[in-house]
Order: sequence, then C-alpha cells, then structure tokens
Amino acid sequence: MLLELVLALLLGIVAGTIAGLLPGVHSNLIAVFLVSTSVLLIPYFPPIVLAVFIVAMSTCQSFLDFIPSIFLGAPDEDSVLSVLPGHEMLIKGQGYEAVLLTLIGSTIGIILILLFSPLFILFLPKIYESARLIMPFILILASCFLFYFEKNNRLWAIIIFFLAGFLGIASMNLNLKEPLLPLLTGLFGASSLITSISKKQKLPKQRIIKLRHLKIKKKSIAKSIFASIIASPLCSFLPGLGSGQAAVIGSEVTGDLDRKEFLILLGSINTIVMGLSFVTLYTIQKSRTGSAVAISKLLETFSSNNLYIILLTIFISGILAFFLTIFLAKIFSKNISKISYNKLSLGILIFLSFIILIFSGFLGFLVFIVSTSLGLTCIYTRVRRTHLMGCLLLPTILIYLL
Repeated sequence: MLLELVLALLLGIVAGTIAGLLPGVHSNLIAVFLVSTSVLLIPYFPPIVLAVFIVAMSTCQSFLDFIPSIFLGAPDEDSVLSVLPGHEMLIKGQGYEAVLLTLIGSTIGIILILLFSPLFILFLPKIYESARLIMPFILILASCFLFYFEKNNRLWAIIIFFLAGFLGIASMNLNLKEPLLPLLTGLFGASSLITSISKKQKLPKQRIIKLRHLKIKKKSIAKSIFASIIASPLCSFLPGLGSGQAAVIGSEVTGDLDRKEFLILLGSINTIVMGLSFVTLYTIQKSRTGSAVAISKLLETFSSNNLYIILLTIFISGILAFFLTIFLAKIFSKNISKISYNKLSLGILIFLSFIILIFSGFLGFLVFIVSTSLGLTCIYTRVRRTHLMGCLLLPTILIYLL
C-alpha cells in the first residue's frame, strides 16, 4: 500500500507538471478523466491511491502554472491575474523573479493550509451558513473598492467591469463544456499576446538570481499573508468563488498592493484554495474545486485517516514542486529571449485558439473573440485590468442574491 501511495504521488507530480506547463490543460480535466475511467482502475488500485494522485497533481500545478502565465501570457483560470504584473516584470528582464515571487506565495500557502485545517474542522460547520449569507455584500464591497482605487478613468472602469460581468453571465449560460477557458483566455491571455505582437515587443535577457537574493521586504510578505488569510478561507468553502475573486478581495481589503506583493498573494491564494477545498470536503461534504469533486466520487467515506494522507500529500508535493518550479523557470528564463517573442506570441495565440475550438466549440470561440476585444479595450483605455474580474464577480454576486 505504501509503495502504491508513493508511486501515485510521483505520477501525480508528473501529471501536474504537464497540466501546469501546457496552456489550456488543467488538472481538473485530468481528474475528471480519471474518475470516468475509475471503474477500470478501482479493481487494481484502492480509491485513496487514486485520490493521492489527484491531490499531488493539483498541488504541483498550483506551483507550476504561473510559468506559462508569466513567460508566455497563456494563463489558466487559477493563474489568470498573474499575467498582469508578471508580464510587466518579464519585459524588464525579471520574469524569473516574478515566478520566484509566486513560488514564495505558494510555499506560504502550504504552511497556511496546515495551520488552517484544524480551524476549518472545528469552526466551519458552525459559521458556514452565516458566511454564505454575507458573502454577496463582501463581493459588492470588493467591487466598489475596485472602482474607488482606479486612478485613470473611473467611468471606463465601471463600464468595463459590467461588460465583463454580462459577458461572464452569458458565457456560463451557453452550455459550453469549459466556459471559463475562452472567457479568461481572451480577457487576459490573448489580449496581452496581441498587444505584444502589435508593439513588436522584444524581450531582454532574463536575470536569474538566487532565491535568497530576491529583494522583498518582510512587510510586503506580511501584507500578502494577511490578504491571503482574509480571502482564501472564504473562497475555499463558498460556491462560485475561486482564486481570482479571492485575489481581488484580498488585495482590496489590505489596500493597493505593489507588483511583488500581488504576485506573492496570487501564489498563496492559488495553493490555499486548492488545498483547503479537500478539508472543506471532509468537514461539510461540499466540493469547491474540480479535484475535490473527483475525490468525492472516488471515496465512499472520507475518513480522518484519508484527510491525514491528503494533507501529507499536499506537504510532500509542495516541497517537490518548489524545486521543480525553480528548475523549469530557469530553463524558460535562459531561452525565452533567444527566440522571436512575436513569433512565439503568434504561435501561442493560434495554439490557444485550437484548444478553445476543441474544448468549447465554435460558440466558445465566439466568446473568445468577444472577450479578447474587451481585454484590448481595457488595455487601450489604460484602465486597471483587474476590473475584468467582473466576469466572475458579477455572476457570483447574482448567484448569492437570486
């Protein structure tokens, strides 16, 4: 049994690496495929072994998926906001540092998962209903903060927020297989790629530094941790909330975060939301991520022993993913400036278009075109692109209120 668990963990790391580095491929897709074929696998592998594979894969991806987001401008739904400050650092030769910042956040996230888990188990059943009732008002307040902190054009910010919100509502009601894929890829990924192509952007040689030489103030780390503690637990057990919404809530509650603080926050939230979703499944039997849904279908009874194994898997996978991310980020950093970034951007844009056509169909491709246009509008009006998160915030507010 122990050998099977170790093997499942290592294979999960491999799968998480693939899911993390390939744009459009998410661990949720692999988890769903695993569940659909579980009838064939269960006779040979205990359910907990398959669960360890899914947890290790999800943990590894939560570390690695910032690499394509920052270096290629090709995000998935969990790392989408990292395109914004990450791309700014990339064109200054600091792409590797941007990844290191998310890595610090993800590592902090692993620690916070272990600290939060006992509190979740003790208090979550008691506060769940109350938190669910006040959540729409927290989201409305976060949206108002977004407008308040807009420095360039507040009117355009409000227009873009609601246009993104209506687009999000439409996308989620079109019966698309993967509605968030064309929506978020267009708003954040494709719009950045097209802007880079139009500017004929050339990337400078990327600076590679040791982690201990990364200049980051202790106050900035503390600020990011505080934002994570405020936002992540809520998003781990409330329906409709993901890493993107958590990042918006956390950043607005703690005040305007700088580029480095925001990347640490994103790394931390991405990992915490993933990890605590399994604790939530154990505590209140609610699934908040695709991986948690898959595990709920694999395990007939979610015992405390299973939870201990899952938490240990998160910890070990996090350690391995830490070193793996550093290794792969160095490879990207050394080679990204040697190739034509325009051609690379165009190639990624074409690749993403095919991925969207495959997973979301022609209707999804239309959503992709519209969302890309809105993303470009946001860039050219010089409005902060976090307002595009209205695509998730507005539908989520309506889910709670209606």
